Amino acid sequence: MDSLNEYFEGYPSQLKVANLLFARGIKVIGGKAYCGEIEQTDSAIGRAADVDRRVVHATLARISSVPELDTIFSKLECMLSMEYIAPEIGCSSLTIEPTDAKMSGILSGVMNIIYKHGLSVRQAMVDDKGKREDSVLTVVIDGSLPPGLITELESCRGVSRIILNVKSKTDQTNLTAVP
Repeated sequence: MDSLNEYFEGYPSQLKVANLLFARGIKVIGGKAYCGEIEQTDSAIGRAADVDRRVVHATLARISSVPELDTIFSKLECMLSMEYIAPEIGCSSLTIEPTDAKMSGILSGVMNIIYKHGLSVRQAMVDDKGKREDSVLTVVIDGSLPPGLITELESCRGVSRIILNVKSKTDQTNLTAVP
């Protein structure tokens, strides 16, 4: 969310906390942070953001006291991503980076190719962590990927790069799309 900067001008540590909360979908209600209905401690958030727990406390208080921030942060939700557990549940996972995240039709083009191959999509998520230019599309597909699918996806309008997600976040095979 680009407008966070204006609310935390002069408070870089609080901005760091607010960005973390937003990116992780941690909601703030009444000065307390929640992942779903599970309350998160200031200390735990502080460790994740690499700031003191008092900075977290001040950030949560600021978010709850500013109506514009409260309106947004009180509605955030965490969401399950099957991206890295795909192999364990018999699925395949692809992350697609766009050439321009504002370009229309990227999702449609990708899904049309997946449909053409007769594949079932278990999950599709567009994620931008608060910055639209960092948007990526992650698609979890039932079963294995058929030969030729990656090549066809690479030729989709607006696709810059495809990452085949294997096992864990640190063990990925990168496939770069042909322009």
